[in-house]
Amino acid sequence: MIGVTHIPVLCEEVIENLVSAEYSLFVDATVGGGGHAHHILERYKGIRLIGLDADEEALHIAQEVLRGYGERVQLVRGNFKDLKEILNGIGISSFDGILFDLGLSTYQLTGERGFSFNDEVFPDMRMDDRAELTAYDVVNTYRYDVLKKIIGEYGEEEKAHRIAKAIVEERKKRPIATSKELAGIILKVKKRRGKIHPATKTFQAIRMEVNREPENLRTGVLDAIDMLNRRGRIGVISFHSLEDRTIKGIFKTSAVVNAVTKKPIRPERDEIRKNPSSRSAKLRVAEKI
Repeated sequence: MIGVTHIPVLCEEVIENLVSAEYSLFVDATVGGGGHAHHILERYKGIRLIGLDADEEALHIAQEVLRGYGERVQLVRGNFKDLKEILNGIGISSFDGILFDLGLSTYQLTGERGFSFNDEVFPDMRMDDRAELTAYDVVNTYRYDVLKKIIGEYGEEEKAHRIAKAIVEERKKRPIATSKELAGIILKVKKRRGKIHPATKTFQAIRMEVNREPENLRTGVLDAIDMLNRRGRIGVISFHSLEDRTIKGIFKTSAVVNAVTKKPIRPERDEIRKNPSSRSAKLRVAEKI
């Protein structure tokens, strides 16, 4: 078995609160590098797992990581917004449990695809390279008011107006050609204080816009709830308060699931020390009535 290089967030909490030995089919809607899937399959020998991901590179990594589980694993390329269509296409109409992990994988941040502030490459930020919209398009063609709205709402950035204005002024001189250049523009507006990079919220907002994350999340989660077997569970790991509020609202207003977690499960101090990127993770779980 190939070792899991990407550290899955809240892994033990996922296994304890989301998976049961009674399950026969589990769906990992964001299989990524196969981290959570590996641990679920290792712990529960009777489970078969379907892993989805829009990122082709992610699926190659997951394939290697999960190779030893043979026919217990089936990997499919696709976005969870198309969950029903994808699963129906391989003969699956329901399942016992499902996980959505909305975080970026380590290899995505280090893969020179424009997700990182230090990437001296084309600002891409697409999870699925078959999609048309890129971060380059967003920062170089979106109007000031639209940029401000995206950065303010998706990034919850208090200086959204100044950052949007700086981006628009800079691109008048020449197109913003790299992610590092974009980060530099933001740094001129928002000075660095502490460990968190000043461009974090803006990069997050642009990535969410590029990948249509808010609308895709709602569609995917509602379809997952619909396909979930009775007493099956759905879990969502979010890293952003907008995502967390969306999931909390869906679980609270749904007539067919009950929230298992009244408050989100957060990583313990020891996990944050070992994996600092887990610090903002929140896991919410609900069960089908």
